[in-house]
Amino acid sequence: MARRRKGRSVNGLLILDKSAGMTSNGALQRAKRLFTAAKAGHTGSLDPLATGVLPLCFGEATKFSQFLLDADKGYLSTIVLGIATDTADADGQIIAQKEATAVDAEAVRHAMTTLMGAIEQVPPMYSALKVDGQPLYKRARAGEQIERAARPVQIHRFDLLDFTAGEVAEISTAVHCSKGTYIRALAEDLGAALNLPAHVKTLRRTQAGPFGLANAVTLTQLEAATESGAEDRLDALLLPVDASLDHLPRVVLSEAATFYMRKGQTVLVPNGPRSGMVRIVDAGGAFLGVGKVQEEGAIAPVRLLAQ
Repeated sequence: MARRRKGRSVNGLLILDKSAGMTSNGALQRAKRLFTAAKAGHTGSLDPLATGVLPLCFGEATKFSQFLLDADKGYLSTIVLGIATDTADADGQIIAQKEATAVDAEAVRHAMTTLMGAIEQVPPMYSALKVDGQPLYKRARAGEQIERAARPVQIHRFDLLDFTAGEVAEISTAVHCSKGTYIRALAEDLGAALNLPAHVKTLRRTQAGPFGLANAVTLTQLEAATESGAEDRLDALLLPVDASLDHLPRVVLSEAATFYMRKGQTVLVPNGPRSGMVRIVDAGGAFLGVGKVQEEGAIAPVRLLAQ
């Protein structure tokens, strides 16, 4: 017999503005407790130093978390030129220093252009990426150095917002990038292009897929919403389960097609999309799940809501 989850059935997306100094899982667990939710997950980790947009999926929304994991991200970051740390951010220990007085804003802009477009990154040792089932950061803390293969990522934008010269220079940047991009690795690569050690001083995620800081709430706001003891105040902060799927074509099924789709069967949709993933709704507009277009316009279910 399946073990019943403790907590109430909560379904939807919460766009959390994570504060600095906590892990993504720590933020998730605090939010889950506040909602007394039976099931929840996050959609891609933020470093403890980082703040900003961390989408949390509750209940049925966890079925569609991959769409946010795969989405582009946006960041604001302060990068220090002239100092490297073992973690590539301000939480680490200094491992290299070099005077940065010869660098100016124009040199930084030129170096940034070399890191635009399709590039390859080597993931940092201090990262949640798993090798042989264990996160790299655990092996790094044990003093290990593991060879990591470079991975392709896409840097859509890498803009210089501000430059402060000095023996230790600081730059403010805006980044729009594909999933899997490490801003700490980007900072180190920028430093290498300038022949300088470098690390991330501050990092704030401003965008994850369609969601930005304007959609986000803090844990402090969640805690304030619980003070009245009214669960509906908390639940009002949730976005619909399918909020991350607006980019997919919407397909309306007839009553008969809905019946067969809910049984996991492929259905034929006349005049529908001819390829790709689709967002499926019933004749009344209620969200059913996600499907994939097969030959001749038939749609096969991929992930469906529980009935």
